[in-house]
Amino acid sequence: MPTAIDPAQAPTDEPATTATATTTKPTTTEPPGIEVPRGLKGVVVTETALSDVRGIEGFYHYRQYSAIELAEQRSLEDVWHLMLLGELPDAAARAAFHARTAPLRHLPEALRPLLPALAASTKDAGPLAGLGAALSIASAARGSRPLYDTTPEQRIEDALFATALVPTVLTALHRLQQGQAPIEPREELSYAANYLYMLTGDEPGPAEARAIERYLISTVDHGFNASTFTARVIASTGADLAACLVGGLGALSGPLHGGAPSRALDTLDAIGTPDRIDGWIRERVLAGDRIMGFGHPVYRTDDPRSRMLRTVAEGFGGELVDFAVEVERQVLAILDELKPGRDLHTNVEFYAGVVMHLCGLPRAMFTPTFAAARVIGWSANILEQAADSKIIRPAARYTGPAAPQPVPLPAPAPPSV
Repeated sequence: MPTAIDPAQAPTDEPATTATATTTKPTTTEPPGIEVPRGLKGVVVTETALSDVRGIEGFYHYRQYSAIELAEQRSLEDVWHLMLLGELPDAAARAAFHARTAPLRHLPEALRPLLPALAASTKDAGPLAGLGAALSIASAARGSRPLYDTTPEQRIEDALFATALVPTVLTALHRLQQGQAPIEPREELSYAANYLYMLTGDEPGPAEARAIERYLISTVDHGFNASTFTARVIASTGADLAACLVGGLGALSGPLHGGAPSRALDTLDAIGTPDRIDGWIRERVLAGDRIMGFGHPVYRTDDPRSRMLRTVAEGFGGELVDFAVEVERQVLAILDELKPGRDLHTNVEFYAGVVMHLCGLPRAMFTPTFAAARVIGWSANILEQAADSKIIRPAARYTGPAAPQPVPLPAPAPPSV
């Protein structure tokens, strides 16, 4: 069982030991008796009131509420309010929150003329690559200061500004990269409906807007995943909020974290027809390839997000949904046969790609859409971390040659001619 480091015994920024000339084996700054698993799996690094993932039972929650029940019953704005302000709003608080955040959707004047060049320079990498730079520019132009130097109230204002702006920047960058003009946000639309409107130029139907909203809510936060932890580490240094969000974006850009929805849909395309499922999947599993959309580092049962999104997809119906359901059935059977005891199940990415495709999102926007939701969770974590100024500074186990060793003298210079 991984062991949490007692804060009173945690390593500081100073080395715990000082090497001497008689050192004969590698030294370490790791406290005695602490066994650290690879990737810090299961290690408790802090306390949080924001969310938790209970992988054995297939359950996760935002504060005290089931995240899936929130996705089924509440709006994205309600969950945004819950995560950043600490409680679900009533009707009056919901209206006040919308009035507070909707004007923040508009592009700052300092950023607007820079977006075409930013979109052009990141066209091959996609909108997510330009989002970090845009957030940094907008934050600097706004005069945002380090978390260490700001009040809790100002941190919340900075977080609301950034989370409201992200969908506008992402859709503007995407449209510019497609040779289209950005679309101004509409303040009367909900977060999800406005996102789809700014992306396509058409006001979405209720079914599409609600489907994307449920997806966004389900991915707002998910425990101490790689991007959330990255954002909190940066926040622990007292950096400004935009810097923390940019760090989270960097972690999210990795295919093993936020890039799988489009790859899962690519898998359906590669299989092509139901008669090819068994052979295609078996070949790749036996070759040791990863099947995108299956398996999760935490869940040992069905991912509750996947169950919900399958229901959303089945509500639309059609050949793609029928095919996806059949692929899921056969993949799970093959994995159970070839990898018994591994508890591999469908994860959120598999049906997320299907749902986003059905709602008209291009694949280049799948991971950016994930980011549009997760930035809310990051911001909540950043605010929580900023309330505790202790810098996150773990130790590493040194495994190199024994130190210190004599430094070799430089080779003599060749004689001049």
